[in-house]
Order: sequence, then structure tokens, then C-alpha cells
Amino acid sequence: MIPGRLLVAALACASALLAVSQAAAADRPARADRGTPADASGNGTGVGTDAAGGDFPQQRRVPGGVAVLPLGPGKQAPIARFNDLPALVTGSPRNWIAVVGIPLSTKAGRAELVVKPGEGPEKRMAFEVEDRKYAEQHLKVAPGKVDLSPEDLARYERERKHLGNVVTSFSARPPATFRLLAPVDGPRSSSFGLRRVFNGQSRNPHSGMDIAAPKGAPVVAAAAGTVIDAGDYFFNGNTVWLDHGAGLLTMYCHLDTIAVKAGQVVAAGERIATVGATGRVTGPHLHWSVSLNRAMVDPELFLR
Repeated sequence: MIPGRLLVAALACASALLAVSQAAAADRPARADRGTPADASGNGTGVGTDAAGGDFPQQRRVPGGVAVLPLGPGKQAPIARFNDLPALVTGSPRNWIAVVGIPLSTKAGRAELVVKPGEGPEKRMAFEVEDRKYAEQHLKVAPGKVDLSPEDLARYERERKHLGNVVTSFSARPPATFRLLAPVDGPRSSSFGLRRVFNGQSRNPHSGMDIAAPKGAPVVAAAAGTVIDAGDYFFNGNTVWLDHGAGLLTMYCHLDTIAVKAGQVVAAGERIATVGATGRVTGPHLHWSVSLNRAMVDPELFLR
């Protein structure tokens, strides 16, 4: 559980990010390629490895989790869509694999991945999403910490539109690996999916991981990628987004300083920023999120 001094930060990131990802679900791009998991069947929590040695995330077919689905062989990578959005496909002609982020808003039950092979008709692949009950917390805070002023609301709406475009990034090349580095040293919260009710008003679930660290601590890229956005935002403060390929994105919030700029290519473990307390937060820490096919998923599933 995260400390009380970070409650406002958790609320801010959760509400802002989920609102952005839900709004962005109206847009539509297309495809990807590469891997082979050792555990691609069932609802287990296995970690697979592809022929090139890139580890898959831990599989957990629940809201906020990840499904790793074998698609079978084919001369070229099929195109896959989940919730009418492009899904990440990786592997080789021997066995293509879909790695699918499951939105926190998903209801338990049957889900479908739509797959269009390089040759042949489109097909639908069904899988089960299991229920998962995340914790709920009821809190009383100062009204100004919950309700935005007209000026702040107008700024947030402008930023939401911009970030809605950022989260739709979908570069064609798949990630070199799905196993990510922790972006900063420090105790990690287990609050992903935690739903908070402030003064009786329900807010979106916490959509990332908070890592406690002092101001100025180095923040590194969780994996190789391209900087797709770097700026200052009302809720998230100084923020960096990285595109790791085919719809796998990571986001780093509340930074003190930013050492990269949009368009820059970074290596795994390269310093990109320092920990801060910018945005709507009451103390220094890093809020770190992982987005897969525009769904905020549990970062813990990707950590080495």
C-alpha cells in the first residue's frame, strides 16, 4: 500500500491516464511482428521465451492483466485486433503469438481476439477473462483536492486531447523484449487497480505502480525505445512516454528533471529523468505505467 502522502498523486495519475486511454479507444491504427511462449495456453501465470530469447510478460487473464495467445504458423505475421484496436503480434513463421493487454474495465467472461492471417479468412479466437477484485479505499480529503477549478479543468481537457494522441502510438516493429527494468530503485507499491472513493465520489482505479524514491534519484528507461512525448502536465507533472514497439508504451510521471526529448532513441537502462514531486502530488516518488494496446496493465507482470 502506498503512503498517505501519495494519495493525491495516485488519484491524479489514475484518473488522468484511464480517461486518456478510454478516450483514445475511439481512434484506429494497424499491425506488428515476432516470439514463442513456453506457457501460452490456459489462464496460468507462466513466463514464455521466444526463439530470439526475449521473455514474455507474466500471463494473467484478468482485468488489468495480459493474455499470451498462440496464433499458429504462417508465412507472414497475421493482423490481430482486440476490442477493435490493433494488438501486438510477435513470433516467427513457425508460431505467431499475440500479447494482449486487458483493460481494467473488462468484465469477466468470454473475450475475443480477431485474427486476419496473411492468407485465408479472418477468424475469431475466444479466451476467458477471470474476475479479479481489486481493493477499494474510502477517504475524506479537502474538497479542493477532488474538484477542479474551471481553469484547472480547462487545462486538463486540453492536455487530455494531446495525451489521447500520444497513447495511440503504434510503431510496426515489436519490442526486443517484454521483460522490463524497474525504472528507479525503491520500495514498490502493490496498489495497481486500487479504486479510491474520495468524499463519496468514486474515481478511476490506480493505473500504475508508485515507487518511493528521493527527489533527484535517476530514472532509467525500462527498455529500449523511442521518446514519443516529454512535457509538463497538470496531474502528472513532468512526464516522459516511451514507445517500445507495436503498442507497448511506458510512462514516467512527477519527474523533477527530464533528460530526453521527443524523437530521441534510448537504450534499456539509459537515464531519462530524475524523480520529483511535480504535478498534483504531495511528495517525491515515481508513478510508472505500462500501456499495451491502449490498456493500462499491471507493470509487475513485466518486471524482471
